[in-house]
Amino acid sequence: MAVSSEELKSKHWSEILADRVIAEKRPPFVVSSGITTSGPTHLGTLCEFLFPSAIVEELREKGQEAEFYFVADIFDAFDSVPLAMAKYEKQLAPHLGKPLTDVPDPAGCHPSFGEHFLQETAAVMEKFGVHSKIVRMNDVYRAGKWDNYAMDFLGREDEAKRIVAESSFKKIEEMGDWSPIMPICTNCGKIATTRVTAHGRDWYEYSCDRDVKYTKGCGFKGKNKISDHKYKITWRLHWPTWMDYLKTSAEGAGMDHHTRGGSWDTLMKTFTEFFKREPPIGYKYGFVLLQGKKYSKSKGIGMGVKDLLELMPPELIKYSLLRPDLQENKDIDPTGVKLMALYEDFQSVGKVVESKQEELSRADHKKLIAFRLATGEKINWHAAFADVLMYYQLYRDWNKVGEATRDPAGAKYLAPFIEKWVERKFAPDEYSFSFQPAKETANPEAVRAFAGKLEKGMDAVAIHNLVFEVAKEKGLQPAELFKILYNALISKDRGPKMGKLIGAIGVGVAKEALLAAAG
Repeated sequence: MAVSSEELKSKHWSEILADRVIAEKRPPFVVSSGITTSGPTHLGTLCEFLFPSAIVEELREKGQEAEFYFVADIFDAFDSVPLAMAKYEKQLAPHLGKPLTDVPDPAGCHPSFGEHFLQETAAVMEKFGVHSKIVRMNDVYRAGKWDNYAMDFLGREDEAKRIVAESSFKKIEEMGDWSPIMPICTNCGKIATTRVTAHGRDWYEYSCDRDVKYTKGCGFKGKNKISDHKYKITWRLHWPTWMDYLKTSAEGAGMDHHTRGGSWDTLMKTFTEFFKREPPIGYKYGFVLLQGKKYSKSKGIGMGVKDLLELMPPELIKYSLLRPDLQENKDIDPTGVKLMALYEDFQSVGKVVESKQEELSRADHKKLIAFRLATGEKINWHAAFADVLMYYQLYRDWNKVGEATRDPAGAKYLAPFIEKWVERKFAPDEYSFSFQPAKETANPEAVRAFAGKLEKGMDAVAIHNLVFEVAKEKGLQPAELFKILYNALISKDRGPKMGKLIGAIGVGVAKEALLAAAG
């Protein structure tokens, strides 16, 4: 049954893709994705496991059998030393051009460089509550599971070459000594510097003589059989091969792969013309930005996920990425009022969940799905984030914060994130304060008048309204009186909402401090 455009607009993107998979593919369903494990887990990596995991969750929510396979392209070439490993540059530089699985881990904690960063990503996935079946490409190749694919590509090389050329808008004559496979040099172990010079269906000769800028070949010439498993299928064919091998129902990729002439076009053509099978459902997603900038490991722009997880709870990061439309760029900003607004939005959706509200707007429904995918509807804190932050700035004692917010478990959960956030000076200026009463000389009479009308039992709204009342009596602009009162209490021009602040300090304590400040 066709779905109307209005129905589509009311659905979260994960629901739309799950419905497509059910309608167009046959169970059991497989959603796959993958990364090259060449450096620390960064924001872009999150897309590779959060988005497919969300689709799988939606499929299971609809009663379907579904699996998530996460491909670790650990057999790819080691092409640069990441900044996080800069201190090991002398040890690592001689291994440039080798498969990541053959590069030693300089930290000495894993069998290889590639495995080191794969395990980092696996640990991050665990923190985000994502569970997948990890497929290591080195295991797949070395077990001979792709030998038939390699022999088919070599045996029908002209056809494979035509598909790659046409889908990438190149002329055959521009392809040079292109080959479907990349041999591993028996002499130096590099995969980036070799080229096939002759081949049959199950054997190939090669020369290790390419200069790829970051490393050069050793000049060795050799001959191997496909059954020696010392090769890798070139990327444009490697990607469709893993989807055919895994029987993928759907897989996504960034916008760059989906540009005209990009690797997704090659994938589609490989499936339809070479494999003679229907391709998986493809979806594309926008970039993940940090404070408006795209991550670049080579330029050192961005923040590792481990750093981000010190500043924000994982469910909040998940929610911020799953909430927007899939093709939108997602801008994570762990600073100031933007993060506070995200907390507020997250908690407002949590209240809708707790109230079990049935009638929801289109926007609220999408947020609700993002919230469920991010949290499993388990909420780790209930107090308003702004209140927790304010009480922490006042007391610097998490037991007191928990007592004041009536959410001791929530305060304890948020404690490490808030402490690191404040330490990094990411809190907004009005929330960076301490209780520091100061003598008021500009208008002590207005301060005395305000303090004289403060009464125990007044709530935040009543205190806030009192500022306007006294300002009117004294012929002041409310903004002017707020500034005077903030300076008298915290020695700053601005702070948290006055009613909340005085309530947190304690009406009696605040009254005494103001009277003392007014002389």
